Amino acid sequence: MTPTAPAAARTATDEEIASVEEQLRLLFVRVRAVWKEAAAAVHPDLQPVGYKILSAIVHRGRMHAGAIADALEIDKSVVSRQVKHLESLGLAQSVADPNDGRARFIEATPAAIETVGHKGSRMQRQLYSQLRTWSGEDVDTLAKLLGRLSADVVAPSATSASDD
Repeated sequence: MTPTAPAAARTATDEEIASVEEQLRLLFVRVRAVWKEAAAAVHPDLQPVGYKILSAIVHRGRMHAGAIADALEIDKSVVSRQVKHLESLGLAQSVADPNDGRARFIEATPAAIETVGHKGSRMQRQLYSQLRTWSGEDVDTLAKLLGRLSADVVAPSATSASDD
């Protein structure tokens, strides 16, 4: 008996891709709402972008403004304005870089670390709670597919930049 060639994988239809796009849109809308809620839980005057910056320095430790901008893929001027706002709220402070007196680190204050650390994100709690009900294989597959989507579509590439 002759081995048969594996069947070619069917490509996704436009309707299937549109369904994925709609689910991503809904996810992003919900994530933005959760960031807004999380920011308000830390301080009523904290904006969602400020919460993202604060969360980054709480979880990663002190960082230079440029590193924050790179990590969160936001403009350095936005980071600068938000850091000033975080400082005015008593949630962050700027400290000299011991290796370069001209550079400054941004770090979370102890109060911010306690508040962000203890509250956690409602979305994060829900995510862990729900994904614990899935099989390990499904969670692994989701992570791999999201990584692939990010690498193929979201991540900047030289070819797509030159196509614009």
